[in-house]
Amino acid sequence: MTVALFRSPPLASPPAYPDLLALARNPSADARERLLLGVVALCDARPPTGELSPVLGEIFLTLARQAEREVRKALSERLAQAEWAPPALINVLALDEIEIARPVLAASPLLQDDDLLRVLVEATLEHQIAIARRPYLGGRVADAIIERGEPATLTALAFNRTAEISLDGIRRLVEQSRRVAALRGPLTRHPRLTEQLAEEMYQWVGVALRQSICARFRVDETRLAPLIEQSVYDARSGTVTPVPANDPDRDEMERRLVAKLQAAGQLRAGYLVRAVRERRLGLFVHALAALGGFSVAQIREALAARSPEALFYACASAGVDRAVYPALLVEIRLLNDGFPGDLGERVWLRGAISTASAARSFRALIRG
Repeated sequence: MTVALFRSPPLASPPAYPDLLALARNPSADARERLLLGVVALCDARPPTGELSPVLGEIFLTLARQAEREVRKALSERLAQAEWAPPALINVLALDEIEIARPVLAASPLLQDDDLLRVLVEATLEHQIAIARRPYLGGRVADAIIERGEPATLTALAFNRTAEISLDGIRRLVEQSRRVAALRGPLTRHPRLTEQLAEEMYQWVGVALRQSICARFRVDETRLAPLIEQSVYDARSGTVTPVPANDPDRDEMERRLVAKLQAAGQLRAGYLVRAVRERRLGLFVHALAALGGFSVAQIREALAARSPEALFYACASAGVDRAVYPALLVEIRLLNDGFPGDLGERVWLRGAISTASAARSFRALIRG
């Protein structure tokens, strides 16, 4: 069998029953695949009035699992909008590689919210993006996408004007747009964006998007201008608020947890990223202090600094890759009122630095 067989246009008319019977009696792989596409063509021409019998559904599923990639791709395209297709087969195709799964993820009426939620958990980022783009996506699935917080999937959802996104979901997307710049454009044009949320976005978007917001809403630019100027001034002037310690009980609990992980040899640089993504800044502070051999007070001072330089050196000394640091810094600022500030140069762009050199540089900046 050659792949070219399945690149040819579909048959103008379905095969005759004798042809299908002949293929059914032929045990070759080529015959099975032609039988599969032939039965699909027959059902397309004469759609079943109800659900397929369980036996026929199992035959479809068995043949599809044995078929080659190009056949599964053709099958997905043919069944993408078919209401008569076996649901089990559609679910199998939805979890196949993305080029095969995309047609059914985009259009199949047989995929229910629970099916799509399963794909979100089990499949790749490309599958998640395809679901986020699905027309008339249900509210449960939209909420699950927002909860996961993956920037690419959030952006695809923001572009989906027909998705059932609640007011709270739009609010959470607007909050995410502080760190995910790609969300800002589609959100300013989203039909569910409210005037109040638009005013919030106005404070951190660029000039072009502010103009877009003003074109849609009656935004009081005069009132918002001082807030924008004050936020810029606070980040650049050196007016900082030291990072407060957690309450004593929680602080001690986090210290003990980090100590146990370190004693067990399980404290790694990746734990720092995980702590920040879980919005546990206190745990990040204790873990970074332990990994770098610094005091907790030194780490808190670096977090409250006007420049992100000291924090970079602390993270580098703990083994955080410099390519990871910019994204980590964005997350930390979201948890820490915008600090560390943005003064100074981006030292992580200079090149690789050893952990020992990073530790010396950190101690030169933060003495204590």
